[in-house]
Amino acid sequence: MKRALTALVLGCVGSGVAAFAAGGQEPPARVTLTRLDCGATKEPRDVAIFSDTSAYEGVKKSLVASCYLIRHGDDLMLWDTGYPAATKTDPKSPIAMRSTVVEQLRALGVAPAQVARLGISHHHGDHIGQTRDFPGATLLIGQGDWAALTATPAATGFGAPDPVPVAHWISGGGKVEQVRGDLDVFGDGSVVMLDTPGHTPGHHSLLVKLKGRGPVLLTGDLAHFQENYDTGGLPSFNTNRADTIASLDRFKTMARNLKATVIIQHDPRDVAKLPPFPAAAD
Repeated sequence: MKRALTALVLGCVGSGVAAFAAGGQEPPARVTLTRLDCGATKEPRDVAIFSDTSAYEGVKKSLVASCYLIRHGDDLMLWDTGYPAATKTDPKSPIAMRSTVVEQLRALGVAPAQVARLGISHHHGDHIGQTRDFPGATLLIGQGDWAALTATPAATGFGAPDPVPVAHWISGGGKVEQVRGDLDVFGDGSVVMLDTPGHTPGHHSLLVKLKGRGPVLLTGDLAHFQENYDTGGLPSFNTNRADTIASLDRFKTMARNLKATVIIQHDPRDVAKLPPFPAAAD
């Protein structure tokens, strides 16, 4: 009896291996995450605007802009594109940029045309500045943010969307996927755009599940620095206060439940949570 059971188990295992070998079932894709440097303040800046309760009056902080390359097997995705590429050569800009996104990808052996998806956390200029350099990619952006970018007349004032970097997609020249709620980007749960509105109407954060390191959560602009995240500080220019509070609660609860590494994209202290460029986390 034991011999028969053993033979049956081994036969099932063997059949499973054979199915993989025959292409009947695809093995899970390898996922990696590489941080790209997309700009940094030349001098510490006043951060009072990041609290609507006067928590940071007189406080100055250095901030960074972070973008990310996600490899999912042979598929490539960018998460945010930082400040405009022209920042690099603008001596008057308060932002320092050593290399553009295209230049950093080139160092990794990646051409712009290989990037199939552009995941955008939200429509602010420091997150979509180099989007136009990837015209062949599908733009993944929150429905609320896309509506703001395409509104007529266009919104004005601090925090208003800048449609220029995405004019190619607005004109119909590129493919757009307006993300409603969460989006399982590759259909296997490894990379998920999380619906976290409040900073902007269609703001999203990103969950990346890595085999070795475990889950990583990228904030977008749900929080701008650690103190902001810890205390639930809300920028005065957010579009919806209640939505931001709910989004922060969801994000923090998910981070605890998944035991995830949280990366606040604008906080320079979080840069070291991932391997230094050109290395990738996996």
